[in-house]
Amino acid sequence: MEYMMENIMKTIKPELLALIPVLYFIGMGLKRAQAVADKWIPLLLGGIGILLALIWVIAGTPLPDVRHLLQAVFSAVTQGILCAGCAVYTHQIGKQAKKEE
Repeated sequence: MEYMMENIMKTIKPELLALIPVLYFIGMGLKRAQAVADKWIPLLLGGIGILLALIWVIAGTPLPDVRHLLQAVFSAVTQGILCAGCAVYTHQIGKQAKKEE
């Protein structure tokens, strides 16, 4: 599992690594506020991650044609999902470490 996380961290663009703690804290806020059911938080974080990554990618990428736009969208979707996955994984590590087994 550690090897897999190491590879994922190499895949995420360094500029977007900041999304991981941002998404983690958004998730913690949603959980504490009980704004949504726990089962929906990972899906919601994925959507927020994609949106934030899309804003970053589009803001920093010239989009002269449809091909570049599609590449930007693909990059944002993959980066947003990876960042959300890392945020949820981080939360689960903390949660599981507290369990007595």
